[in-house]
Amino acid sequence: MGAGRVHAYGAAAGLIGDLLLGDPRRGHPVAAFGRAAGAVERVLWRDHRGWGALHTVVCAGGAVVLGAVAARAVRTSTVASVGLTGAATWAVVGGTSLAREAQAIGRALEAGDVEAARARLPHLCGRDPQALDADGIARAVVESVAENTSDAVVGALVWGAVGGVPGLLGFRAVNTLDAMVGHKSARYRRYGWASARLDDVAGWPGARLTAVLATVAGGDPRGAVAAWRADAAKHPSPNAGPVEASFAGALGVRLGGTLSYGGRVEHRPVLNDAGRGVETRDIDRAVRLSRRVGWLALGVCVAARHIVKGRTS
Repeated sequence: MGAGRVHAYGAAAGLIGDLLLGDPRRGHPVAAFGRAAGAVERVLWRDHRGWGALHTVVCAGGAVVLGAVAARAVRTSTVASVGLTGAATWAVVGGTSLAREAQAIGRALEAGDVEAARARLPHLCGRDPQALDADGIARAVVESVAENTSDAVVGALVWGAVGGVPGLLGFRAVNTLDAMVGHKSARYRRYGWASARLDDVAGWPGARLTAVLATVAGGDPRGAVAAWRADAAKHPSPNAGPVEASFAGALGVRLGGTLSYGGRVEHRPVLNDAGRGVETRDIDRAVRLSRRVGWLALGVCVAARHIVKGRTS
């Protein structure tokens, strides 16, 4: 069986596994990587970009090497290769857990239990929940679903198509490092610089594919394109901008505006100003759009890898 088919079967199996199982509550491989990266940080941390870059190389490079060694070890067995690709895909994608958390908050809001929704929001994003009313929580959830569709699903599938198992593990390692040290706190402003910049580079293709597929799969393609073109560049993140803008246009809602992270208030530009305010019901709409985008991304990535491998074989 050719490499293209091995990847196709494995990636599909991994995405189905995520759909059926989601993330385990204990013993998740990404959590194990996070603990290892934390141990490396305790040894290497200095308030210096160079030491932070070394941390990024050690952790992300280690994940890539581990994936390459594992793939090489099973290369003579088609079944084992498919199984490894499936296991790696399942480990690095998080679409089902994303949907479950978003919908749990949505159910709390529908029941009028804003305090329960606030308590659950930190499981999904880093916003300050006490600063948000029901509509603000709903907006935060929709924005998080959009951004994490790229980070937790599409980006991983893209790098899996590019680099196989090493690409899958490397992308998730980079994304996890950005979440751990890539933010602009006093401790990580310099140390996390390399991880943040590498995450921007690694996330670029997945974010653009996510935006394209949200435009295709959403209910308002023209609105999605218009919002993407008009507003994506206004967002402070080069990758979240296209994704959130296209989701806003596709869903016909406004995203962005004032938000609070860790006690720090940010005034972000509004995305799709012509849309209406986000309501609780839009959470389910965003989740359904996210799922459609994820499955379309699988098809695109599998087809692209098959075509490339067919031409080079």
